[in-house]
Amino acid sequence: MKALIIASVFLLQSTFLFSQAGFNGWYASFNTLQLKNNFSLQSDIQFRSTDQLKHMNTYLLRAGLNYSFDQHIMVTAGYAHIFGRRSIGEVTGYIGEHRIWQQLLITHKIGNLVPVQHRFRLEQRFLGNPVVENNQIKTEDYSFSNRARYFTRGIIPLNGKKQFSRGVFSALQNEIFLHFGDKSAVNGKTFDQNRLYLASGYRFNSKFDTEIGYMNQYIAGRADRFSNNHILQVATYLRL
Repeated sequence: MKALIIASVFLLQSTFLFSQAGFNGWYASFNTLQLKNNFSLQSDIQFRSTDQLKHMNTYLLRAGLNYSFDQHIMVTAGYAHIFGRRSIGEVTGYIGEHRIWQQLLITHKIGNLVPVQHRFRLEQRFLGNPVVENNQIKTEDYSFSNRARYFTRGIIPLNGKKQFSRGVFSALQNEIFLHFGDKSAVNGKTFDQNRLYLASGYRFNSKFDTEIGYMNQYIAGRADRFSNNHILQVATYLRL
């Protein structure tokens, strides 16, 4: 966790110094439904705005089937459909992406108080290629790309209790995205983006959390292009 904090401060300093900033708003709903025999279903729905909250930029729908080996290790396979806002000249519309994904989730505690997650995810992405027809943006065909993601998140209960079931908490997380294989359909680089997130939240009970926080998203584009987005995110977590 200490290394994560140091890396986070360095990332914030570098992005503030060398990039152009945008301001976005994100809403995310994360949901888990427990089934029998160590299986569960998970889903998340996300809405993301363009710069300055002017338009809806991205709709994301994702679902997966989980299998828990024990309370610390879980594997998941799933599918996601993403609609992204694209512009060609003066024509604007939404283009779809189909995504198959697999992940490994490992959880543990620091000092019997701070629960920490480590998530390793692979994605096979089918990216829609936009064209303009009859003054509308449509998908001509799809390009394929592979991506790996590493995510870590720690929750700090502010009531100091080891068994945290209700109350205020703080959250710190970071996720790095890396391309591998043929990168011609994306930015041509191994590094894709990094998302650093700090939040405060409230746990109503063992089944429901809500939080609000700040995310710094650093994205590498083609050639020397890159962008740095400042994001206000509201998120809910439902566990049934």
